[in-house]
Amino acid sequence: MAKAQVSTKCYVLLNGRSIGTVSDPMAYISEVRAMRRKGLISGEVNVAYIKKLNEVHVNADRGRVRKPYIIVENGQSKLTKELLEKLDKKEIDFNYLIRNGIVELLDAEEEENALVAMEESEITQESTHLEADPAAVFGFTISTSPFPETNAAPRELMSASYIKQAQGLYATNFNLRYESRAYVLYYPQAPMMTTATYESVKMAKHASGQNFVIAVATYYGYNMQDAIVINKGAVDRGLARSMFFKTYSDEERRYPGGQKDTFKIPPATTEGYLGEHAYSKLSEDGVIEPETEVSEGDVLIGKVAPPRFLEESIGTGGLEEKMRDDSVALKPGEKGIVDDVIFSESPGATRIVKVRVRSIKIPETGDKFGSRHGQKGVVALVVPEEDMPFTEQGIKPDLILNPHAIPGRMTFGYLLEAFGAKAGALKGVRQDGTSFTQRGRSRVEEYGRVMEAHGFEKSGEETLYNGVTGKVFGAKLFTGVLYYNRLHHMVSNKMQVRSRGTVQILTHQPTEGKARLGGLRFGEMERDVLVGYGASMAVKERMLDQSDKAPILICRDCGSTGYRDFAKRASVCPLCGSTNLVDVEISYAFKLLLDEIRSLHISPRIRVEE
Repeated sequence: MAKAQVSTKCYVLLNGRSIGTVSDPMAYISEVRAMRRKGLISGEVNVAYIKKLNEVHVNADRGRVRKPYIIVENGQSKLTKELLEKLDKKEIDFNYLIRNGIVELLDAEEEENALVAMEESEITQESTHLEADPAAVFGFTISTSPFPETNAAPRELMSASYIKQAQGLYATNFNLRYESRAYVLYYPQAPMMTTATYESVKMAKHASGQNFVIAVATYYGYNMQDAIVINKGAVDRGLARSMFFKTYSDEERRYPGGQKDTFKIPPATTEGYLGEHAYSKLSEDGVIEPETEVSEGDVLIGKVAPPRFLEESIGTGGLEEKMRDDSVALKPGEKGIVDDVIFSESPGATRIVKVRVRSIKIPETGDKFGSRHGQKGVVALVVPEEDMPFTEQGIKPDLILNPHAIPGRMTFGYLLEAFGAKAGALKGVRQDGTSFTQRGRSRVEEYGRVMEAHGFEKSGEETLYNGVTGKVFGAKLFTGVLYYNRLHHMVSNKMQVRSRGTVQILTHQPTEGKARLGGLRFGEMERDVLVGYGASMAVKERMLDQSDKAPILICRDCGSTGYRDFAKRASVCPLCGSTNLVDVEISYAFKLLLDEIRSLHISPRIRVEE
């Protein structure tokens, strides 16, 4: 009997901590909700019954994401027409609706107890809430792109990340800010196809893209897969052109013992002096002037610092203090113009200097673009304007997209946007592409009527002429207007070249990564490709000659490694004393392995064939 009584009890947890039990959980949560709606307890409290655990969870802690829902009682929405009219006239506000139990905010746990109707017509007797706006099921980034409900879900996730990577006007005071890296688009535009969210948050003031005229076609194989072809004429007129800002900064640090760094042109006696040419662009105070053109290796901030170790500090005569060069130079592969220089002070009253370098980024082969439907593409060819296909009116597309990119990825929103924005361009109005509005075919038919009224085909297709031959294309091509973002993955920031350079001390192999002037890794799998082709000399060149070739002496008698005795002018084996040694080229990594084996008191032998 006692056991049965325990099992019917339902634990109540407040912010995850047990505070007691109730015998009727449903009556308990109904009472809590009724009190919340009347304003007797805080509107911040959420309560949910977790059936699987037979527990009531009451949440009032901070950091929960909560979403507004209109309350439904007895199959009727509590947001009446009279209240909507008052909202329109601004007689009441959103907080009035929350205080009066018309709208409530639910967290993730309480949403599990709710049956939400998407539209008023879908409300049943079981419904507990009504969605304030069907578009509210999406987050901010997806809500700003048009027709997300017509695309496949994975593409929407990609689209959201492209919107975050887009270059645009990130802040109106960008010329006063010193970001470590920043991109500003020259001519940002508001999209022809917008959404209610885009308009309500005034995103057009911080636009991050441009309206491209697109054609869905192939271009001599240059736009295979995800590659795109863009019009050189449009690029020359400023299409997708942007400015890249990068800030270099340094500080005059203080050290124990009264020593400190100093901003100045380092004297020739300084340790690590880079040569007179490196400091030629600095002014007398050791800092570069604005509007100076700079390229890789040029010093922007001249600085001398005390030696790192005490024994270095005593100079030649023991009187002068030795200094080392600690200047800030432009990184390899970069160039630009010094945009601005500021001096400031740190909290520790030491001087700070910041130098902002700007460079113009013109779209080129290898730059990445993305639409708001997850259709990314890298520029494969910048076509001279006269070679681009053109319509009867002489309109040439800015961008040509491969038709195979659409059906496989199921991004039908791409075609809808291009079609709708074209209709908007003909009418001279911006179109609304908010999700879940104007369902079905009515939207497409409406755009088709606009096309016909302006003398175009209802389908949005047009007859195009080949720009190279001047002949008309056999098929009609779909053209339209589409909002594209220029993403911050640009070939000019990623390009790295190395013929010779630094090597690692331990393995004698080239360093890795662009920042360390490294090479590109040629790994085991890449080696397998060359092995498969039987290109043995190419394997040797990649893995040995261009990596860590190490010539060593090997004793023919006992197989251990020897050395060259320059006094006796002979090669000697330290193990057996033999002078019968042979030169062998091995990888330094293998030499390292032999040394590690010896450290385990195992003596490796190498057998040499004639």
